[in-house]
Amino acid sequence: MSGEGMPLATVLVADDSEDNRELLSQMLRVQGYRVVCAADGAEALDVLAGQPIDLALVDVMMPRCTGFAVCRTVKARPETRLIPVVLITGLGSGDARIRGIESGADDFLNKPIRKEELLARVRSLVRLKRFTDELENAETVLCSLAHSIEAKDPYTEGHCERLSRYSIALAERLGLPEEQRVALRRAGVVHDIGKVAVPEQILLKPGPLDPDERRIMENHPVIGERICAPLKSFRNVLPIIRHHHERMDGTGYPDHLRGSHIPLSARVLQTVDIYDAMKSSHT
Repeated sequence: MSGEGMPLATVLVADDSEDNRELLSQMLRVQGYRVVCAADGAEALDVLAGQPIDLALVDVMMPRCTGFAVCRTVKARPETRLIPVVLITGLGSGDARIRGIESGADDFLNKPIRKEELLARVRSLVRLKRFTDELENAETVLCSLAHSIEAKDPYTEGHCERLSRYSIALAERLGLPEEQRVALRRAGVVHDIGKVAVPEQILLKPGPLDPDERRIMENHPVIGERICAPLKSFRNVLPIIRHHHERMDGTGYPDHLRGSHIPLSARVLQTVDIYDAMKSSHT
């Protein structure tokens, strides 16, 4: 159930049986949940596309579009992929569970549904959805902050998005695993977020920096790492933020790492950063 001061959680119940829809809806509404119903898979997808849903309870065997197909579609769409999907089945559990896992289901309920089990699963997954939403919002704030820093310098317009794009392309070419590609996509946007602590007169100074100014500028990767550290989803991004100004000969900053001691993902970002600078200077 929604916590005090929190908006009501909205649960989609998708089942072609009116009796089943009514039974599940009654169990959930008594606990304070807002319930939206769909009579088949196609209607369920319309509901999911048209309004915010915190959790979807989807029967496996439905006309027009099975629960497996609904689940695959939900998980494939960027705007709905974070919605937890619970598949409800009366089938022999083994094969159905395998197909459900392959479709991206977050959990399963077997018929006949026990009220205590239903409510425990719903509470747990709604809590997870709220936590995920908070993380998404925090990432959005960080990205907005990074873009606002970029906007201060007209010469770096679009730089973050380009780095994000180039990093993914190079990571794919190198055969890096998915988690590193995701980290590089995020790092491309937020790698210079620590510059929020650098005064504008230093950031935009046309000439060389004096020693004090250089010390301030060279501390921005450390500050950026500190800003992003509370986000657990940024665990693989932090080394990229901290080390993207290191150099192979040890003359970089902030830790003067050399060669292979520099994380590979940071070297990827560093490479595309140099490429973008060279490309931009010729346009």
